[in-house]
Amino acid sequence: MSARRDLTLDLAGTRLAVRRLAPASAPAPGAPSLVFLHEALGSIGQWKDFPDALVAATGLAGVVYDRPGHGGSARLTRPRPHGYHASEAGRLLQLMASLSIERAVLVGHSDGGTIALLAAGLMPERIAAVVSEAAHVFVEEISRQGIREAFAAWRRGELEGLRKYHGDKTDALVRAWAETWLHPDFAAWSTEDMLDQVSCPVLAIQGVDDHYGSPEQVARICAGIAGPCEPLLLPDCGHSPHREQRDWVLRAAREFLAEHGIGRSEAGSTA
Repeated sequence: MSARRDLTLDLAGTRLAVRRLAPASAPAPGAPSLVFLHEALGSIGQWKDFPDALVAATGLAGVVYDRPGHGGSARLTRPRPHGYHASEAGRLLQLMASLSIERAVLVGHSDGGTIALLAAGLMPERIAAVVSEAAHVFVEEISRQGIREAFAAWRRGELEGLRKYHGDKTDALVRAWAETWLHPDFAAWSTEDMLDQVSCPVLAIQGVDDHYGSPEQVARICAGIAGPCEPLLLPDCGHSPHREQRDWVLRAAREFLAEHGIGRSEAGSTA
């Protein structure tokens, strides 16, 4: 396991919980850092040891953090705006500056994947590559139905395991997620008009059995971005490829980054 260091940052008056991961040997000078962006109900803890494994596989340093309302970060203090993905992309770039991260490979899951793509478009010179899992760039009925079902399960008390990670912020977090995505006005939300600003390589991963989105999400990501895009549709996989097809995702991410001169190749060299 990579060496871990947990810290708390004050970013423009908002407390963020951050975990820094160091590989066994120092990365090459100028190598980017992996920055992990969790899903809509996610946190540092819910990644389990996947970030450590990708740090070990690539030889790159890593950063995992909780967005506001999640895990150890500050609670949400106002209703979540429909443009929250773009706001969080801006916050991510502030976080990178605070941690003196000049360049990053963004590894984003679900909402985190969407935020990663937006951040890559906002500051292309700072983002070396994006690995997205189950990112959304437009609203589908399958997404809204999945959220309706999850919200109903939460109201029945079936998502109490989230309190282990979010504590007394859990109810506000679940409501903010469901109420935003199920709001009638959110049906027209899309980030497709910003994809052509993404010039870095993108690995777009999606489970074939994802109950929150269809393969059309990957198709539109690859059609929309200006840089190279590699689609990866995983069989026997739902919404969380890094958990459900862990080895496949680790191998694909390492090989994708090595192909673009980032991190450690299978032969063990580091770029």
